[in-house]
Formats: sequence, C-alpha cells, structure tokens
Amino acid sequence: MSEREQPETTRPAVTPPRSVPDTPASAPGASPPAGLRRELPAEVPPAAPRTASGRTGASEAPRKPHPPQVSQKPQASETPAADGPAEPGLTGRRRLVNGLWPPRVTRAQLIVALLLFGLGFGLAVQVASTSDTDSALRGARQEDLVRILDELDDRTERLEDEKQGLEKQREELENSSDQAEEARRQTIEKERQLGVLAGTVAAQGPGIEMTIEDTKGTVESDMLLDAIQELRAAGAEAIQVNGVRVVAGTYLSDADGGVSVDGNKIKSPYRFKVIGKPQDLEPALNIPGGVVQTLEKEQATVTVERTDKIVVDALRAPKRPDYARSSSR
Repeated sequence: MSEREQPETTRPAVTPPRSVPDTPASAPGASPPAGLRRELPAEVPPAAPRTASGRTGASEAPRKPHPPQVSQKPQASETPAADGPAEPGLTGRRRLVNGLWPPRVTRAQLIVALLLFGLGFGLAVQVASTSDTDSALRGARQEDLVRILDELDDRTERLEDEKQGLEKQREELENSSDQAEEARRQTIEKERQLGVLAGTVAAQGPGIEMTIEDTKGTVESDMLLDAIQELRAAGAEAIQVNGVRVVAGTYLSDADGGVSVDGNKIKSPYRFKVIGKPQDLEPALNIPGGVVQTLEKEQATVTVERTDKIVVDALRAPKRPDYARSSSR
C-alpha cells in the first residue's frame, strides 16, 4: 500500500454536515439540522400533522406555521367585551332573574291585573259582610235565636195566608153566577184596603204602642226610619207617629230639637201607633242588634206594649196624580 493511499484509508467515516438554509428562529415548525443535538425549549409546540403525501406541514411552502395553542379558559383578570353577547358563565337562576327584573309590563297584563284586583276586592267585601252576619248570630243567645226563627215562621205564614186569599178571590170570580156583582164587591173591599195603606181612611185593630224617650237628644231621623222599615217588614198595616200618618211616600229629616216627618216637626217622646199582629211586631223590634238595642246604645228609653185595639185616626189628603191614569176600561 502506497503512502498516498494511506490517508484515504485512515479517514474517519463521518460525513460533513450539509448546509442548512437559514430559517427564522421563531418558526415553531422548523426542524433542527440533522446530526446536531439541540436542547428543546420549555414549551414545545405540537408537531405538524402529516399530509397524504407524507410531508409535514412545516415543509409546505404556502402554509404558515401554527402559533402555539393557548388555553381558551378566560382568566379572572380578563373582562368581556362591552359589545359582546351575554356572559357564557351565567347560571339558570341568574338568567331567570334577568328575565324577570326589570319587569316589562304590557297592556294586556295591566288589564288582567286590574280585573283580578276588582275580583279580589269584591270577594273580600262579600266575605267580610257574611262574617259579620255570622258573628252576630253566633253571639246571640238561645232565646234570641228562637225568637228569630219564630219571626221567620210568622212571615212565611203571613205570605201563605195572602196567597190563599188571592186564590180564593180568583175562585169566587170564576165560579160566581153574577161575576159583575162579585167583581164590584171585591173592588170596594180593595179600595178600603188601599185607603188604609194610603192613609186616606182611619183604621183600628190589634197592634202595639212604642214610646221612645230621648232625654239626651241623640235620636236622629235615620233611627226612626229604621224602626218604621222594621215594622213594615214585620207586617204593619197602619203606622202613626205623633199625630202624623206614615205612608209609602213618607220622608224623615233632622230638625232643631227633634225630627221632621213629611215637613211636620215632632219632638221627644216619639209615640208610635202600629196596627198589625202583635206577635210579629214586638219580636221584630227586640231582635239582637235591632231597633231597641240600637236606641238603647244612644241612651234612649224604649217601651213596647201590646194591645188589642189601636186607633190610627191621622189622615192624609188624597192626591190626584198629575200624569198617571188608570189603564182599565
């Protein structure tokens, strides 16, 4: 072996590194030169996916290197954009609160609310009035309850008697041989009854006398009107107060030192003469919370006496109606 050939046989079998084109240091997809060992950084970007041809994304010229991926979770210090959508972290309860407040009232909702308010107010008033009546009956004594029941029974009986009387008159008119004469007789009887109610004729019969002593001057016209209404409801057929006949059109008003009845001033004591069934009239005045108890609360003294004969002789002048005429021929 010659000396010229010896260096060739003793050369190391190491291939010199080929020149590598300069790449930017910031390119995450660039690979280190072959044969050199390089320390990896603390955060290694993910390798580029291989394509169908087996080349990596870094070797393709048109594509840009992918930037390092950053966690998508928002940091506590980051604030959402002012014009962005609603916060993605809202809970269901928070969404419900945002939907209910501030309230958005429409016209239909306002109308429904007003109707419901009116309905509730009416029910409350009805329940209150019913409870007041029930409480008054619960607080009544046993004898008072028995008296109220007796009064109701008497009213029912009185209405039945009136019904039977009208049916009897109809039968007499239908069965009478001389219907004209029977009709005339009934007309005269009806005229007398209407005269008593209108106050144009005197009347007498059983009834009661009620006297109200008002020494304190606390009795007013509305209290006397309540007494008249209660007596009428109990079946009073004729009423007279201190010489003034009480009829359907009677009015009462307060006056100095007394009460005015149809323009006639009367003073205490107020004396009522009432014709009717005494067994119905007296209990109607003495019911719990009735006329007598109301007047006694005003420090007035009330006395009620039954009698078999009451004379009501105060008369009212008959008044001819200005426009109404009888329609019968």
